Amino acid sequence: MKNSGLESEFLTIHEFIKAAKMNLAPNIWDYLIGGTESETTLARNRAALDQIALRPRVLRDVSNIAPDDTFLGKPVRLPVLLAPVGGLEQFDPAGAAAVAEAAGRFGVPMMMSSVTQQTLADVRSKTAAPLIYQLYVRGDDAFVDAHADEAIGAGFDAFCVTVDTQRYSRRERDIAKRFIKPWRAATNATEAGHYQAAFSWKDVARFKSKYDIPFVLKGIGTAEDARIAGEHGVEVIYCSNHGGRQLDHGRGSADVVLDILEAVDGKADVILDGSVSRGTDVVKVRALGCIAAGIGRLYCYGLAARGPDGIVRLLEILEDEITNDLGLAGVTRFEQLDQSYLHFGAPLVTRPHVHSAFPLLNLDDPGYGGR
Repeated sequence: MKNSGLESEFLTIHEFIKAAKMNLAPNIWDYLIGGTESETTLARNRAALDQIALRPRVLRDVSNIAPDDTFLGKPVRLPVLLAPVGGLEQFDPAGAAAVAEAAGRFGVPMMMSSVTQQTLADVRSKTAAPLIYQLYVRGDDAFVDAHADEAIGAGFDAFCVTVDTQRYSRRERDIAKRFIKPWRAATNATEAGHYQAAFSWKDVARFKSKYDIPFVLKGIGTAEDARIAGEHGVEVIYCSNHGGRQLDHGRGSADVVLDILEAVDGKADVILDGSVSRGTDVVKVRALGCIAAGIGRLYCYGLAARGPDGIVRLLEILEDEITNDLGLAGVTRFEQLDQSYLHFGAPLVTRPHVHSAFPLLNLDDPGYGGR
């Protein structure tokens, strides 16, 4: 099923990266692709995925492949979550509403960042797909509750708090250029940041005691914290290091998630993001045991290139990749995958970086401008 209208213009995912680069101001491009300090965590996200190899099975009937799945009990076309990204208006004036439109047209879930100009009701009206609201804590209990009530009233399917931003990191691509993100300055995020720094397990317990909506903690990076989250009744653990944009020199998400999956032992669902770029990455994430792979930078390339149509077309290509990858792995549905299809510790063949999954990108092309 094709519905982007861009089938002849974009044939590979890496073509969106170049188009996005050409459409974006340099500071916004750096915001999109950059990480913290040495950007080691960012590179390790890619390395962690690359060090997982696939173990394909053959001589199975894979003539009919269905890459659809479920997410929080709802059918989705792919187990791919459009992850929360702040400042989406820099990529398309319609911001989160444009992303929600694309999510609805294609049929994948979306997590909406609280750093957006659109209301929850406006975003909900754009899509019937599963929606999660993601909050940065910028106020007291009443602040959190007001956002939770709004999310529930707007018909969101789950509520998320990001927990790896207790301090705002040193993103040197911005610092070196003296660039202050307009959405960050407008919300006085630095001044209000002490609320996020003070957010703790007692606040998780308070939220769970008051609300029935499925609760997601985004930014869990250890088995210890995943276990504590499970003890608090958290329904979804979101394994993420903020795309390498918070603590530098952390482990890659696909490395961390094995410990998290063992710690939760099926008592909570697990989502993973961090450099997911290709269909094979999504297959690996689902074979690990996660319910979905989150993509952030990836869909922003589509949004910056051609708006909602760009996201839909990018997802169409990703779906083609996934369908091929499932068949070549020897399965017809995601539910047939498990860790027996994976080999851990495969040697790296390329130096990992934010775009190393796309070897056909010409980094010397002046129209692209480097990684």
